[in-house]
Amino acid sequence: MPPKPRDKKQSRNDTPREPKETTEKVVFINRCAKVVKGGRRFSFSALIVCGDQKGKVGVGFGKANEVSEAIRKATDASKKRMVKIAVQENTIPHMVTGEFGGGRVLLRPASPGTGVIAGGGVRAVLEAVGIRDVLAKSLGSSNHANVVHATIAALEQLRSKEDVFRLRGKVLRKSQPAAEAVVA
Repeated sequence: MPPKPRDKKQSRNDTPREPKETTEKVVFINRCAKVVKGGRRFSFSALIVCGDQKGKVGVGFGKANEVSEAIRKATDASKKRMVKIAVQENTIPHMVTGEFGGGRVLLRPASPGTGVIAGGGVRAVLEAVGIRDVLAKSLGSSNHANVVHATIAALEQLRSKEDVFRLRGKVLRKSQPAAEAVVA
């Protein structure tokens, strides 16, 4: 028997829109005060980085009158804006510099066991992507939003060896193990 057709509502609810295995990291929470007749009225903004630690990352910014609501809005925004990053084992394929606004970030590949040598927003983005060995330096503005966006801009520039060979129209040969020396 053929399966019976589903109605539109049911099929929409069956497919998850966002990856389930994501990690959210709070980069920065800002409190803003507005002076009104009865005193001060506070509002909050949150900058969140979300990633699946398998090469996808997104950044979101949310504003609300409560911290938890601002974080929720930012998390939803970051999950909608996830991008795929070329990761080579636990590091990046090559050195790259990213710019966004006044923020500039330099990322360099590192040997296994080095760890993530980065601070603040850069570290949050790299850990969310799943990169474990990298050297980073923030060169421009220290504005959290600009640094995070510059890091994502740098990561988006990364190209794997296979991609570069494909763009050049070359064939990537698999490296063959050296012939074993026979001791006579």
